[in-house]
Amino acid sequence: MKIIDAHTHIFENISGFGHRGELRGIGNGIARWANGDDIALIPPELGDKSFEAESLVSFLDNNGIEKAILLQGSYYGFQNEYVWETVRRWPHLFVASATLDPFCKSAAEIFENLLEEKKFTIFKFEISSGGGLMGYHQDFDIAGNVFSGIFERISDSHGTLVLDIGSPGMASFQPQAVAAVAKRHPNMKIVLCHLLAPRRNDGEELERSLNMLNFTNVCFDLSAMPFNVSPEQYPYPTAQKFLAIAKNIVGVNKLIWGSDIPGTLLHGSYDKQINYILESDLFTPDELERVFYNNAMDVYFREPFDDSLQTC
Repeated sequence: MKIIDAHTHIFENISGFGHRGELRGIGNGIARWANGDDIALIPPELGDKSFEAESLVSFLDNNGIEKAILLQGSYYGFQNEYVWETVRRWPHLFVASATLDPFCKSAAEIFENLLEEKKFTIFKFEISSGGGLMGYHQDFDIAGNVFSGIFERISDSHGTLVLDIGSPGMASFQPQAVAAVAKRHPNMKIVLCHLLAPRRNDGEELERSLNMLNFTNVCFDLSAMPFNVSPEQYPYPTAQKFLAIAKNIVGVNKLIWGSDIPGTLLHGSYDKQINYILESDLFTPDELERVFYNNAMDVYFREPFDDSLQTC
């Protein structure tokens, strides 16, 4: 079966920023926040202070992955120039998202450079209170003025919007706001990361939010699901239960597999991130092809002005 990993990261150097200040690599895959907290980010065998494109290319090849989506966020640090260069080197392997901080005074100029000069068609915003924009900015309405102009331009250009809104209970967790954006821009594809990042006891909130977000233009990637419900051992029964809920509410055509590597490799093997779905008996062979390959092809590997999609 062909597989696309729809949620990967690369970074030349760890240069993140969040609610604990700046994040800097200190070696052996460990990074340190400005408040002194240390965090493991990279398996040491894959990188010291970076997870570079060459390492990801080799990793994907060794695991039989055909293509991958390069996503970004403030957790590792913005990497627009680097992912742009990477796609130019491996155009048949990668597509990449761009990102920016909408609070930057030159946000409009930055966005136009990414859209018009760099020709990005995918924009990803890590909004979560834990590792994203709401960790180091005041809380804001995702459907409000902060992003309104940017979302309008993405929609007008027939681009794809990717959002990480964190987990239930966070100020950033605003499914109602995302629903308003989806209604306002019905031609813009929206992908929500981590199936809304539910934790072990968030099943009811997941059902409520999926029903609220069940629009034709909204999809969900499945990255890091086993680890958001930790501590739980393979085959991650709670993650499987949440997959069954999602299939029942939004349907197979809106589910896109991804891994969120390199960080998730510190919590479980790459094979297990694939096999817990394959062995769940939740999907037929044709449905597995959609989840692991076809849905990502439809959403990410498409011409920017193609409106003929039958999924998401």
